[in-house]
Amino acid sequence: MQNQKLVLFDFDGVIVDGMNEYWYSSLMVCKKYLNSDALPINLNIDMKVSNTFKEVRPWVKYGWEMVLLTHEIIKKNKPLDHLSKKDFLNNYPKNCKDVLTRNSWEPDILQLYLDKVRQSQIKSDLDKWINFHNPFFKVISFIKKAQEDGFKIGIISTKSSKFTSKILNSFNVYPELIFGYEAGTKVKIISNLIKEYEIIGFIEDRKKTLLNITGNNKTNKIRCFLADWGYLKESDRLNLPRDIILIKLKDLKNILANSN
Repeated sequence: MQNQKLVLFDFDGVIVDGMNEYWYSSLMVCKKYLNSDALPINLNIDMKVSNTFKEVRPWVKYGWEMVLLTHEIIKKNKPLDHLSKKDFLNNYPKNCKDVLTRNSWEPDILQLYLDKVRQSQIKSDLDKWINFHNPFFKVISFIKKAQEDGFKIGIISTKSSKFTSKILNSFNVYPELIFGYEAGTKVKIISNLIKEYEIIGFIEDRKKTLLNITGNNKTNKIRCFLADWGYLKESDRLNLPRDIILIKLKDLKNILANSN
C-alpha cells in the first residue's frame, strides 16, 4: 500500500473544538462517580466552561486528566483557579500524580468513568452530545476535498475510536482510518502506518507530541504541522524546530501541494 497517500490528523483541537463537552462530561464524572469529600455535597452542573479549565486545557494529553483538573477546579478548599494555576502547571506531571495519589485514583479508572458518562449521553440524547462539539469547517472541507482527490485520511484521537467516529459521521466525514486512545501512542501508531502508507503529513495541536514524532528515528521523516487554531500554550508558537511547521487554517491546502 506504499503508493496510497495518507494525511493524518489529531482530532480534538484540530478537527473539532470539544471544550464544552470536556467540561460537561468531566463535571458529570465528578458528580456521579468520584464520591470525593473535597467536592460540594450538592454539586451543580454549570454548563458554562470554567475560564481556568480553558487555560489549562493545552497541557492535557489524555481524557482522564480533564476529570482530574475539573475536580481540582470545583473542589471546596483551595480550588485551582487563575491565580494558582501557574504553580500547578509549572510541574504539571508531578502535580497530576500527586492528585491521583491523594485521592487513590487510577488514570484507567478515571478514563473508564469518562467513557461511561459519554456513552450514557450518547444513548440518552445523541444530538445533544454531538452539539457539544463545534467543528472547524475549513478542516472538514479540506478533508472531504483531499478524499475526492484520492488521498486517504487517518484520525488519531485521544477519545475512543467509537466516540470519534460518531462525531465525524455527524459531519458527514468518513475517514479511512480512525485510531482512539486504546490504539496506543501516536508515535506507535504512525510507526506502524509508515510500513503501509506514504504519509503526506500529520496535523496536531500538541507541540510535545510533534517533538516526540520528529525525535523518533522511525517517524522523524514525517512532515509535522502544528495547528495554529488548536489548544496551544502561549509558548508553543515560539522557537519551533525546522521540522515542525506552524500552519494556519487558510494554508491547509499547501500540505497537499507537490504530493501528486
